[in-house]
Amino acid sequence: MDSEQNIFDATKNNDEQLIQNRLRPLTLSDFQGQQEIKKNLSLFIKAAKARGDNLDHIFLAGPPGLGKTTLANIMANEMGGELKVTSAPALDKPKDLAGILTSLSPGTLFFIDEIHRLKPALEEMLYVAMEDFEIDWVIGQGVSARSVRVPVGPFTLIGATTRPGMVAAPLYSRFGIDISIDLYSQKEILDILHRSAKILGVPINEDAADKLSSCCRGTPRIANRLLRRIRDFAEVEGDGIITKEIVAFGLNRLQIDDMGLTNKDREILLSLIKHYEGGPVGAQTLAISVGEASDSLEDFYEPYLIRSGLLKRTPRGRVATESAYKILSIKMPAKATKGDENENYRLQF
Repeated sequence: MDSEQNIFDATKNNDEQLIQNRLRPLTLSDFQGQQEIKKNLSLFIKAAKARGDNLDHIFLAGPPGLGKTTLANIMANEMGGELKVTSAPALDKPKDLAGILTSLSPGTLFFIDEIHRLKPALEEMLYVAMEDFEIDWVIGQGVSARSVRVPVGPFTLIGATTRPGMVAAPLYSRFGIDISIDLYSQKEILDILHRSAKILGVPINEDAADKLSSCCRGTPRIANRLLRRIRDFAEVEGDGIITKEIVAFGLNRLQIDDMGLTNKDREILLSLIKHYEGGPVGAQTLAISVGEASDSLEDFYEPYLIRSGLLKRTPRGRVATESAYKILSIKMPAKATKGDENENYRLQF
């Protein structure tokens, strides 16, 4: 009841930040989609609590915006422990990591985002900390230097990454629970939109939610962001109710098509077709041509373009598919078709 009253007060006072924070689910039961992951996590949490033990170290992999940080918060809430959050790029030297590890209280869940970017020296420190709950620390310099082991409180490490293949094998092998989060189905995104609309206090028609869910790229973060923007259009251009017509109007103003493709997506495909004859071309070259970092291209744009059948990764580089030509209303040259056939032949042998 208190939680519902807080939401009402936040809406009344137009406290946007509080409302946005409330969109994050706090329990597994509120977390929409990813049913198998939820079932397994619920079991692991119950088993750990029954033993009076910590959760085993958890490895979370998946594209940006799928709920890795949200799941970490949920696990901390379910376990009744503190959550300590950092990211690998913020940890520059061993002393940075040592300072955090030695300050952890027993039962803390320690979340490291982008763990694939952790430096080797820090990885080696984590090996001992994860297994023995101790860290090796060197005291002194030169001939008088000596190594001592400093105890740390029993903790659960949650490592999140968008690039699981870049995580060193010795580090990856020390995680007891491996979770791979995939893009959400349209039905799961639809459930997220209805839940978020209820929290935001904005009415949304079923056909409007269905149309909006098809444009969210299977990503909850994008779904919630688009819902808030469409709410703005509904309040200014309509009567406050999100209808199918308001969704169509808003998406058109935001330059997002029915597949959820943005201007940047179309720019990537257009550059690939116009400048590089449909490919193949390397990721770094393609990223430079559209003014993006190669990491952004590979982590954010490519997964959805590949999943939508508009882009292919081959040993020689990125290649635009026939569907990409159709989306951009560009005639696919016979040379490109023949090139794809040759590429498929090379991949088979």
